[in-house]
Order: sequence, then C-alpha cells, then structure tokens
Amino acid sequence: MTRAIRKAVLPVAGLGTRFLPATKAVPKEMLTILDRPIIQYVVDEARAAGIEHIVFVTGRNKQVIEDHFDIAYELEETLRRRNKVEAMELLEKIRPSAGTTSFTRQQEPLGLGHAIWCARDIIGDEPFAILLPDMLMKAQKGCLSQMVEAYESHGGNIISVEEVPWDQTHNYGIVERSAPRSDETFAITGMVEKPEPGTAPSNLYINGRYILQPEIFGLLENQSTGAGGEIQLTDAMLTLMGQQDFHGVEFRGETYDCGSRSGFLSANVAYALDDSELAAKLRPMLDKLLVKTS
Repeated sequence: MTRAIRKAVLPVAGLGTRFLPATKAVPKEMLTILDRPIIQYVVDEARAAGIEHIVFVTGRNKQVIEDHFDIAYELEETLRRRNKVEAMELLEKIRPSAGTTSFTRQQEPLGLGHAIWCARDIIGDEPFAILLPDMLMKAQKGCLSQMVEAYESHGGNIISVEEVPWDQTHNYGIVERSAPRSDETFAITGMVEKPEPGTAPSNLYINGRYILQPEIFGLLENQSTGAGGEIQLTDAMLTLMGQQDFHGVEFRGETYDCGSRSGFLSANVAYALDDSELAAKLRPMLDKLLVKTS
C-alpha cells in the first residue's frame, strides 16, 4: 500500500538573474502572471493535488514570499472598514491554514539537489512532491494531480516529462524510457542531465515536477557535485533508480518556463486569453502589434 503524498517542497532560493533589475528587490517567484504571483499558481496546483503541507526552501531577500502567505493585518483591516468583501475573500482563499507551511533556508547556492536536501528534517520519513516554481503548468487537471494518480497505481518514484525538439535535448534533463503502459505511464530506465548533442536517449525532458521517496535525502547528503559544479538532483535519482522503481508520466497540458522572459510573457498572454473580458480587449491589441512587427 502506498503512503499518501502529504508534503511538497518548493525551492525558491534562486537569484532570478535573467529578470534583473526587476528581481534585485522582488523575488522572481513573486513576478505576476496577470494579478497573481507565479508562486501562487504553483501552490494552488499543489493544494489541488491533495498536498497538506508546503515547504519553501528560501534564500536571502525572499521574506516577501513568506509575507504573501501570511495575514496582512493593516491591509485586511482597511478592507473590512471599506466593506471590500470580494477582496477579503480573495486574501482568505490564498492564505494557508496555520501550521501548513514551513520555511527553511538554503544558505549557499549549491544546486537543486542541495536545496531539496535542506528540507529533509521537515519532510521526515515519507514520500513527498517537488514543484519547481519557475515551471507554470496549465491544464484542466493539474500536473501534480496527474502524477498523484500514477503514484497511487504504481508507487515508487514518479517524474513528469514532456517532449522537446531533438535539437534542444542538450538543454534539459532527459529520461530513457520503456514502452508505455496502458495507463500512459512508463518505466524510466535511465536519465541524463543536459546530454551532449546527438546523444540523448529520448526527447522527453523532466519538466519540474517529481514525487520521490525519502531515501533520496540520504543520497543527497553524500552526493558529489555534478554538472555546473552543483549538487544535482538527477545524479541522486540515478543512484536511487538502482534500488527503487521510477515511472514517468507525460504531462497533458501546456508548460510555461517562467524563468525565461519569453515563457513569462507567453504565460501572461495565455492566462489573459482565458479571461473573456480581458481577451476581448487583448486580441485587437495583439493583432495590431503583429501587423506592426510583420
């Protein structure tokens, strides 16, 4: 019997250098897609999948993320006095229940694997999810919800993947796969971080969502540095693969890499077009811009 996935780790310690100077004072996770920060969408995805406790692995100058998920006394009192019921309800909706979020510090930028290891004492001895907050997953059923369904069927470790053009595989972590099963999952038989051009075992890249067993922490503790001189989560997963099953789930939806400017802008447009009122105003503007640049 599989143990339920109750906790999720969100590593939010990155510097966001691709968005400077905006991210000099504002964490990249707090940049907005329409009227919500990116991190809010990722937290909502986790909650929709049944996550009860979210662990944020932070760095310096990330206090505003903690503030976002806390009570804002002055603001809320002002809204009450002005009878702004809708705004009050919105703030109450995004605020987690007491005791369901934790914040721990990654004091040095030693890589994703190290960031996940920093959450070890809070996660404890139970399976957990990882959601990379740069990756915004848009679908009717959230990416993590799709993965939890696969986990309930197969147990072990689950990784979300999707296709990337073959000539771009050297930019990503790529999995080696078996034949798909009837439920569209497949066994992962290998993985490689940013393979040399022409050497990738598939064109399925790891898109920033994981369900892992707690044994990963012991491996990360003794993990040597890998690509980029950092402690790579992929290297520890490869070791764990020799002891436990790994399955892949091909995500059914759209992924926006909000760590890039093009992905961030694309996400804003995609979510805006989902809003009928905004779309009616935005489409003519986009058409005009396309004419000007063609």
